[in-house]
Amino acid sequence: MDILAKITETEVTTPGEIPLGFLFASIKNIGDSPVTVNSVSLAPGEAKGYPFVGKPYTAIPYDTKDSTLRMLYVL
Repeated sequence: MDILAKITETEVTTPGEIPLGFLFASIKNIGDSPVTVNSVSLAPGEAKGYPFVGKPYTAIPYDTKDSTLRMLYVL
């Protein structure tokens, strides 16, 4: 693991996951239809966060369906 944290900011339109070991994440559905993040539905315009809790998170899957997610996460 690197000594410095790496920030990733991206917009995605295909299913994937926030990688194993992230320290913080913020996700917003900026599309027009619901998406699924960690098996929970996220309506258009809705945001969700995973705050720093002192240890890394497991990978978080997401399915964009016909929408777009804007994400920021720290590894």
